[in-house]
Amino acid sequence: MSSVNMQTQNLAIIDTYFSSLAVGDLDKFASLFSDGVVWHQPGDNKFSGDKQGFGEVGAMVGGMMEDSQGSFVVQPDGKAMANGDFVSAPVKFSGSKVIGDVSNEVDMQGSDLFRIEDGKIVEVWLFSSDQEAEDNFWNM
Repeated sequence: MSSVNMQTQNLAIIDTYFSSLAVGDLDKFASLFSDGVVWHQPGDNKFSGDKQGFGEVGAMVGGMMEDSQGSFVVQPDGKAMANGDFVSAPVKFSGSKVIGDVSNEVDMQGSDLFRIEDGKIVEVWLFSSDQEAEDNFWNM
């Protein structure tokens, strides 16, 4: 496959990643990942650290949805860019939660970097524009 075709295919995979998240199609979302995917979740919060395999990734995403009382949303915030096996996507993510009398919100930009091999996402790195604020949200 030519480099241009591979990059076009990789961009389509990431478009499907975001569209499946947007409509809650978790089966489609899961199908985009290799069995041995490695997910690098940044920060110092209950979801931080490397996740090995889609079971751990799925559990983390489910935990984020539960923790944010179903409000957590990740969406593209610009055009994704491909370079070989890598796709970089500007994102916006937000969520809110209320615990007792305390409410907390997160609404920020970031960048997600995906490595794709043979049509599957094999590695993901996330970068937040304000990691401390994100950590405070997840640790509430």
